[in-house]
Amino acid sequence: MTGRHPLDVPELRPLWSAVHDRLSTGRPVSRVRSGPLGDAGREALADLLGLDRLPGAEPTIPLAVLEAAVMDACGRPVREAVAAILGPIDDRAAERRRKAGQRDALWGWLAGHEVVTAQPVLLEWVGHLRGNGLVDGSPDRTRGLLTAALAVLAALPADGEPLPVLAARLLGDSHALDDGTRLSSLVLRALAVLYGTDMPDAAEGRRALWSRGGVADDELSATVLAVGLRPEGEGPVARISRICAGAGHPVGLTLAQLRSPGEFAGPAGPVYITENPSVLALALRRFGRHCPPLVCTSGWPSTAVIHLLRRLADDGASLRYHGDFDGEGIRIAAHVMAKTGAVPWRMAADDYRAAVPRVPPGPDPGRLTPAPWDRALVGSIAELRTAVVEEVVADLLLDDLAEYRHEWNDRLFDGARATTNASASSTSTS
Repeated sequence: MTGRHPLDVPELRPLWSAVHDRLSTGRPVSRVRSGPLGDAGREALADLLGLDRLPGAEPTIPLAVLEAAVMDACGRPVREAVAAILGPIDDRAAERRRKAGQRDALWGWLAGHEVVTAQPVLLEWVGHLRGNGLVDGSPDRTRGLLTAALAVLAALPADGEPLPVLAARLLGDSHALDDGTRLSSLVLRALAVLYGTDMPDAAEGRRALWSRGGVADDELSATVLAVGLRPEGEGPVARISRICAGAGHPVGLTLAQLRSPGEFAGPAGPVYITENPSVLALALRRFGRHCPPLVCTSGWPSTAVIHLLRRLADDGASLRYHGDFDGEGIRIAAHVMAKTGAVPWRMAADDYRAAVPRVPPGPDPGRLTPAPWDRALVGSIAELRTAVVEEVVADLLLDDLAEYRHEWNDRLFDGARATTNASASSTSTS
């Protein structure tokens, strides 16, 4: 067919526009309402449909009737005729399904991302973002922004880098995390959810939240407390740690010291981690200068804590973590494990259930989020609604340390005996 469609007349344009719009919904269509039609349009429609009187100004026409009339007039179905007059007919329902599928895929990807699954409290962040919708309505632009935010979250806590330096290193743009940018707001909201605080509405609060994430930390105020740490090497950190361990004292190391430790090689065996300093005090009281390696996060870990634990893990230590059985304790545990590779130490659902009878009724566990290492744990806490702080099970933790201490002393004795025998054999031979 060439040239103008025979039914493409100005008087019928309102009709064809109405039909095109209804067919483009992608839904079944049984009738079409057209108009408003002028006198010429009403006459043209009466001629098309073979009516013996003029229709109203806004007639409703059964699609089957219109289909038959169009076939008689041009030998083509309504859909083809309307497409020839006004252009291709869309399928808006299919387009809505496609876009909904894209959105569902995007939020499913975010919820299943390793940064989120490692710290399930971030699912609250995902829910907030999903409720606010896409950036500029675009799944692709939103995914790009979220990918950048996840890269930043994976790198936190930072090692005290200034924010522009962190942004340049991770994102190639020193201004990418400037205050007020969408990306900065995304990351800060995730940190607020992670630490259980409100989203700050002032610049000072936003700087404080970045600081909790290890950005531009004060190298002297960020510290870590440890006992029984006997690293090898002649650097200041190694020597200070050995002196304190040998004297049965805790060692407090600053981030500044840990960044320039000198010669330092951590222990290759287990290093135990607790959430509360009181457990360290109990360990020192029981073991004194024979205390096994024990590091304390003192609640949410500072950059210094994460820095030391990562260094110990890099040197071959196996990190074992214990904390409080409550909502905050579970989130801290998930954070430490995600950031350092630590494994749970007496942090399973069975450990919690066994500990609950030790606690008088009353302490509520607060807001609960999943524990990635044990799906049953948070369900047990939600069922019993009892918080168990670390001090309640300190005797069990110390018994574990005592068992390890005996193994550790045996290895030291075997090593010393082997050295003595080798020396004696050499003397005999000579």
